[in-house]
Amino acid sequence: MAANTSACPALMKATSNGVFQGDNPIDFALPLAILQIVIVVLLTRLLAYLLRPLRQPRVIAEVIGGIMLGPSLLGRSTAFLDAVFPKKSLTVLETLANLGLLFFLFLAGLEIDTKSLRNTGKKALGIALAGISLPFALGIGSSFVLRATISKGVDSVAFLIFMGVALSITAFPVLARILAELKLLTTEIGRLAMSAAAVNDVAAWILLALAIALSGTGSSPLVSLWVFLAGCAFVVLAICIIPPVFRWIARRCHEGEPIEETYICATLAVVLVCGFITDAIGIHSMFGAFVVGVLIPKEGPFAGALIEKVEDLVSGLFLPLYFVASGLKTNVATIQGAQSWGLLVLVTFTACFGKIVGTLGVSLAFKIPMREAVALGFLMNTKGLVELIVLNIGKDRKVLNDQTFAIMVLMALVTTFMTTPIVMAVYKPARRSKKEGEYKHRTVERDNTNTQLRILTCFHGAGSIPSIINLLEASRGIEKGEGLCVYALHLRELSERSSAILMVHKVRKNGMPFWNRRANNNNADQVVVAFQAFQQLSRVNVRPMTAISSMSDIHEDICTTAARKRASIVILPFHKHQQVDGTLETTRGDYRWVNRRVLVEATCSVGIFVDRGLGGSSQVSAEDVAYSVVVLFFGGRDDREALAYGLRMAEHPGISLTVIRFVISPERDGEITRVDVDGGNNNNNVKSDEEVMAEIRKKASVDESVKFVEKRVESACVDVRSAIEEVRRSNLFLVGRVPGGEIAVAIRESSECAELGPVGSLLISAESPTRASVLVIQQYNGAGTAPDLASVGSELDTD
Repeated sequence: MAANTSACPALMKATSNGVFQGDNPIDFALPLAILQIVIVVLLTRLLAYLLRPLRQPRVIAEVIGGIMLGPSLLGRSTAFLDAVFPKKSLTVLETLANLGLLFFLFLAGLEIDTKSLRNTGKKALGIALAGISLPFALGIGSSFVLRATISKGVDSVAFLIFMGVALSITAFPVLARILAELKLLTTEIGRLAMSAAAVNDVAAWILLALAIALSGTGSSPLVSLWVFLAGCAFVVLAICIIPPVFRWIARRCHEGEPIEETYICATLAVVLVCGFITDAIGIHSMFGAFVVGVLIPKEGPFAGALIEKVEDLVSGLFLPLYFVASGLKTNVATIQGAQSWGLLVLVTFTACFGKIVGTLGVSLAFKIPMREAVALGFLMNTKGLVELIVLNIGKDRKVLNDQTFAIMVLMALVTTFMTTPIVMAVYKPARRSKKEGEYKHRTVERDNTNTQLRILTCFHGAGSIPSIINLLEASRGIEKGEGLCVYALHLRELSERSSAILMVHKVRKNGMPFWNRRANNNNADQVVVAFQAFQQLSRVNVRPMTAISSMSDIHEDICTTAARKRASIVILPFHKHQQVDGTLETTRGDYRWVNRRVLVEATCSVGIFVDRGLGGSSQVSAEDVAYSVVVLFFGGRDDREALAYGLRMAEHPGISLTVIRFVISPERDGEITRVDVDGGNNNNNVKSDEEVMAEIRKKASVDESVKFVEKRVESACVDVRSAIEEVRRSNLFLVGRVPGGEIAVAIRESSECAELGPVGSLLISAESPTRASVLVIQQYNGAGTAPDLASVGSELDTD
């Protein structure tokens, strides 16, 4: 009896009476669970932050964090283990972890679109099959070595299948984030990798279900058969019942309207019921949740709403507990001696060899270039949460012992960790940008204005599209020469949330931009209609694109896209939006740093568009355009670029252009020191300010749509504000980001926003007399770096 009592720890009460009544909170289940969750979240987030420079996915930090809290490191202290993770608390911990896992696998099922699986091409299907079959066979081969050494006495058939599944898995969510980090989502290799990984994911779950069925402890061999048949019957019934029911629900959920709480609660209840059924059958409860997620229709807003409701709580709080539960079972100290470490090397080599060689062989057979084929092999070798699920089930079913389990966990960690650096070394499309970026027209200002103007315009959401389209319509000119070519780049943030992976999957499906397909995005239809209408009505060539990256490096996508598309100017949205009262409020601080990085690194001109309702809240047709555009000219290359853009606008029959040139009053001329307005650039091909002004005077004399005004300045700030006051009712101001000349130097001290420069900051300030939209332009200077943002570069590094 004493032995039984020591083997079964006393049950814990749920809550304490408080420290003032003599209770220790960590002796009770709820306070201890809260402490465990807080420790896990803080540790994994800290590790993720430390690993961010290495571009590692967060799953690496979570696996390492779980191992650190287990007997491999902190858990070696019995005092720590007994206080924070006592044995009597493990039941509650693992229950919460498996509940989080159940809903996470439901989200994972929502990521998989069965229609896209049916449309998988031959290349992706061949890569997926090769990436499963060869590693599975090698896994079975390595299992014989392990059974002869450190895994003696285990169930042979179940052990063979578990090892085969463990080595053949590719983690689809982890792979998607790695592709995003490496800027490979919009490439052919990214499409192939994601399509193959989705097929691999489904095949892995089928094999794992078979492994669980065969690993039962029933006395009769027929038990495993009954488990397998009952599992198949469950899947068949689910296919017959779930899709029709949820299609009925989806038809009652409309775009832009909130989803009824009844539908959300009913869905979560169905997930729990199906989890209960598969657990009762003898298969893990997560299979029921996964099947429900796969079978829910992806059309309409319902699937996206489900993810929004569930993912943050599950992924942020409950799921990290699963990595801790796994880490508490992982004891690296069990890997001792040359034999154990040799087996770790063998298993790791076998896993890598099977995936890489299998993928490489099929890729070369489909005539994929060697460099891309090797990169595909390493990408398909990515492991993640699914690998840990397989290993934990095998551990719980007594198929894997402590030493084998530790070896397999380390193998998964090593193979995933090595993916990013190796793929970066083997294949990095951004390296080609230097060659692809060799083109002539990197600025709007040019000798031959009849050449095609290529604009890359960026936007974050559908709300800013009407003003952007109105700006592009005004930039169209009169269709002379080669006209205007527009690349509309939708900037979308890739986060650690499952909905981000669903978004990636939608965008990459069949390699098409996301608005060419139906997507779980309330703004998708608005984007489609707006750009299609503009293209048809204006006859401007509009090419929609999507950039999906984290905010820390999405500027690389913008700069690389601009170079590849040979854009003359990139137009970025300002990081503030106008409120009802006319004031500007910050949308997201991250957008400001994106704009600054593009200003520093872009290899063409850059414009920042401060939208204050240009043309109103809807698209203005070409015949209804009636805008007054003002160019404030102080001198210098940026001002000349703004003037060149304004002259292009003036070609539009609905645009009237006013050019205001500021010159020093003769009375003040001797009091102000002259400055070099072009930063010391001696390029003979660049026109001087005086030459440009002479052309403007001539054009204004023959063209009624162009008006030239010269303002003499005595007091810089006062006279400039007075000039703006006179044209305050204009629709759009065009200014240079770094204006040259003596007057601009005098007003630079008032610049509050470095990316807008002194004049742009003045126009959007609370004291500004105008509420017009502003386009601030920086001309490409040949060096690829903004002339005054050296301090900003160091500022960015610290943020």
